[in-house]
Amino acid sequence: MAGILAGALLVSACSSGEDGGSSAGGTPAPGSASASETPVAVTFEPAGGTGVNPATPIVVKAANGKLLDVTVTNSAKGKTVAGKLADDGSSWTSSEPLGYGATYKIVAHAQGANGKPIEQDNQISTIAPKKQANANLIPAPSAVASTGVGVGQPIVFSFGKIAVKNKAAVEEALTVESTPKQEGSWYWIDDSNVHYRPKEYWKAGTTLKVSAKIYGVDFGGGVFGAEDRTETYKVHDSWIAKADGNTEQMQIFHNGAMVKSMPISMGKDATPTHLGAHVISDKQANYTMDSCTYGVCPPDPKAYRSNEKWSERISNDGEFVHENPNSVGQQGSSNVSHGCINLNGANAQWFFQNMGLGDVVEVTNSGGPQLPVWDLYGDWSKSWADWQAGSALK
Repeated sequence: MAGILAGALLVSACSSGEDGGSSAGGTPAPGSASASETPVAVTFEPAGGTGVNPATPIVVKAANGKLLDVTVTNSAKGKTVAGKLADDGSSWTSSEPLGYGATYKIVAHAQGANGKPIEQDNQISTIAPKKQANANLIPAPSAVASTGVGVGQPIVFSFGKIAVKNKAAVEEALTVESTPKQEGSWYWIDDSNVHYRPKEYWKAGTTLKVSAKIYGVDFGGGVFGAEDRTETYKVHDSWIAKADGNTEQMQIFHNGAMVKSMPISMGKDATPTHLGAHVISDKQANYTMDSCTYGVCPPDPKAYRSNEKWSERISNDGEFVHENPNSVGQQGSSNVSHGCINLNGANAQWFFQNMGLGDVVEVTNSGGPQLPVWDLYGDWSKSWADWQAGSALK
């Protein structure tokens, strides 16, 4: 019996690991560590430092443990930045943009798999632009909220006096979503103004969601986007007027059907009306027309100043559709105006009551040159291929 017991003890001694190895449940060998003993590792994106784009989210991550909480604070204002902690505590992401030219302190509390808590701090500073660019929309959404816009209306973003150097970066931040969907493209009229139009006139009843996600976008030359903007436009019924210099008549089409024809007088030989599709940009029941507004001032014999009724602007160099009682005798037979389309009182009032912003006046056989693309809304003077070539995204 004693011999059997002694043998059992010997077996027990061998299983205790006296040869330097370890068995399951034993103590780790020197130089090795279990996952439960590895401390939690906290990382930050951006990693820290200066020159951070404020539109870039702050992301804090934890490995071999979890985050308990993260606080991001504007050092100057003491305001905290909103953010969301992942359900499993693996990460925290800011949910609002940072400010320009600001410093932020980041404090993260985390807990390792070993149960030990730690605090990890970081600090970043955002870029401070020389200037900020605003995305001004034309037409102003408030001006057409109740009426909508016509089928010829381009969407215009104007950046004021800012000369955009990084046009591609800015254009990528601009979108127009049309419902129903229609093909469209941007065209840079100059360094400060970019227009969007469809391949063909908008369909009546279209809804346009227009967005400029420019905050944090580098315009070049130390200029960055000031703030994001989203607006909605509604396209009303189709109203298209067709003015013919050969017949001296203007036919009005509502949703494709001709509803009225009226005699007109367009620009005389010295001041012919531009050819092509014009888009109505403004309307005034009473308006003072002054040639000085486009550089023709007294004593130039071409200068004029007169008060006119029922006036709708169709270009930026003095072309309007309006009443002119002085040319009634020539309306329907000859062109005698300074470039405007003249109507008698009854027709001018009817036109004013039915045609509005974004509606189209197509001019043919006027003897004038093509309306330039840069002349306010000369957008339709370009073929679709040429219009697409005006985009910065090629």
